[in-house]
Amino acid sequence: MNLDIPDRVRERLRAARRVVVLSGAGVSKESGLDTFRGAGGLWETQRPEELATPQAFRREPGRVWRWYGWRWETATNAQPNPGHLALVEWEALFPELLVVTQNVDGLHRRAGTSRLLEVHGTILQARCERCGRTRDMGEALSESRDEPPVCACGGRYRPDVVWFGETLDEAVLSRAYEEAASCDLFVSAGTSSTVYPAAGLIDVAHRAGACFIEVNPEPTPFSELAHLRLEAPAGEALPWLTKEIRACRRPD
Repeated sequence: MNLDIPDRVRERLRAARRVVVLSGAGVSKESGLDTFRGAGGLWETQRPEELATPQAFRREPGRVWRWYGWRWETATNAQPNPGHLALVEWEALFPELLVVTQNVDGLHRRAGTSRLLEVHGTILQARCERCGRTRDMGEALSESRDEPPVCACGGRYRPDVVWFGETLDEAVLSRAYEEAASCDLFVSAGTSSTVYPAAGLIDVAHRAGACFIEVNPEPTPFSELAHLRLEAPAGEALPWLTKEIRACRRPD
């Protein structure tokens, strides 16, 4: 990339102490995982109401379990890309960094991000629909690939993700909003910024006076608010931005 960062943004990067990054499916696309809402995304070939709802799981638990088994295998075979790895470097560049991800693939965690909120859950874990007990998704799938395995309480295991029609974990969401309201740098990367309540974090941070940087090849509803917009894939833009941040924060 070859882009001049405005002096006012460079100064904000230099002074930032509390940073929040909101990541979406675009961050994982360069790891070979399809996005959901872009061209060629997963929902173009599968209807979400058929596979990613509590009703679908009650109606066809085997079909939903098999689809998520495929998604688990795809996610675990993927590797963190330069975008994920760049954000890990930020932990050494800023006093406080929190990554809030809408992705369920576990790639941020595998890359080494230590302060992470997975607001839509994780496909790497299974959860009993009745008692809430959790277990490793790989272990659950090794027990049964065709139908959801049964918990000791009699309930069925399902992927530990938030389905359409379900509410996000209130404690996780509350923490994300609190940190967005108190950060001085907010970066949105690889997200369409149309899925709420996660997209609302951008507005909260902006209203609180944070410097807002958007990383996305396509414009979003929040693009006009951005102090800096990088029209490139996250795997390209985040490593470039990391170099610029490192230069900004280098002691004189």
